[in-house]
Amino acid sequence: MRPPTIRDVADRAGVSKSLVSLVLRGSEQVRPEKREAVLRAVRELGYRPNAAARSLSEQRTRTVGVLLNDLRNPWFVDMLEGLNSLLHDNGLHMLLADARLNRRTGQDPAGPFLDLRVDGLVVVGTLPDPAALGAVAERLPVVVAGAREPSLPGVQVVANDDERGARLVTEHLIGLGHRRIAHIAGYGAVGELRRRSFEETMRAHGLADGAVVESSDMTEEGGYRTTVRLLSRADRPTALFAVNDIAAIGALSAAEESGQRVPRDLSVVGYDNTSIARLRHVWLTSVDNASHEVGRRAARCLLDRFEGGGGAGEVQLAAPTLEIRGTTAAPGAG
Repeated sequence: MRPPTIRDVADRAGVSKSLVSLVLRGSEQVRPEKREAVLRAVRELGYRPNAAARSLSEQRTRTVGVLLNDLRNPWFVDMLEGLNSLLHDNGLHMLLADARLNRRTGQDPAGPFLDLRVDGLVVVGTLPDPAALGAVAERLPVVVAGAREPSLPGVQVVANDDERGARLVTEHLIGLGHRRIAHIAGYGAVGELRRRSFEETMRAHGLADGAVVESSDMTEEGGYRTTVRLLSRADRPTALFAVNDIAAIGALSAAEESGQRVPRDLSVVGYDNTSIARLRHVWLTSVDNASHEVGRRAARCLLDRFEGGGGAGEVQLAAPTLEIRGTTAAPGAG
C-alpha cells in the first residue's frame, strides 16, 4: 500500500491541503476544531510529512550535523543529551559522524554534512585540524562544544572552564596533604589549559618541585602506560591527576598491577565525571564539567544563529565542580 499523502489527510479531515500544511507547521492561525480534525486524521492514517519536499519548500533540512572527535569517549553522552533535548524541542534532528573514522578513511570530516545540506554544524571535542572549520563556517553556522581551540571567524565556542576545573583538582589533592602530584596531560587547547593550571596551582602553593607532567594521548591505554612510567620513578607521586576519566581508568589499572592500593598508596582524579566515574566499583573522584549544560548552550547558540543572532567568535564557559568519591584520600590513609 502506498503511504498516505497530505491530500489523504485533507480529505479525511474535510479541509484543504493548505490548512493541513498550516497545522503541520504549528501555525496559530487555525481554529481549534479544525486543528484537532487534522491531527486526528494524521494519527488515524499514520501520515508522516515528506521531509525532502518540505526541505525544498523551506530551503532548509531541519537537520544539524554533529561531528564528534572520537565516538568512544563517554563524555559525549551527557553533552549530546543536552544538545539534542533543545534541538528536538525546536523540531530539529541530529546527524552524527565520528571524525576519527572519517580521517582513517581519508574523508573530509565535515564533507558528508555539507553534501546533506545540514542547517548547521556542532563540532564536539578537539579536532586535529580545527582551522579547517573556517571554510565550513563560511557556508553554514558552526558551534564548537567542549574544545578551546584558537578563535575562528564565524565560529562560536561553548566549553568548560578547564583552568578552574584543574585548579579544583590540584587544590583538593594539596588540601589532603599530597606534595608529589603527577598530571597525565592531554593534547590540544583543552589539554594545555588543564596542564598549565595544574602547574600554576602547584607553584602558587610552593610545590613546583613536586609537580610532574607526563604527556598522553587521552586514551585508557595512554593513561595506563603513563602511570606505569610514573610509578617506576624513585620519587613516585602519591597522587595523580588525569586529563580525563578514560586516562584515569588506565591509571587505576596500572596502580592495581603494580600493587599500589587506591587511595591509600595513590590518589587518582579524573576529569569529565562520565558514567564510568560513577560506577560503584570505580567510584572515581572527577571534575564534573557541566557537559549537559554545555550541550544545551551549544544548541542555543546554533538556534540563535538560525535567527540571525549570536556572536561570531564568542566563547562561553560553563563552571565545573569537583565530585569527590573513593579514589582520593590523605597519603597513607584508608
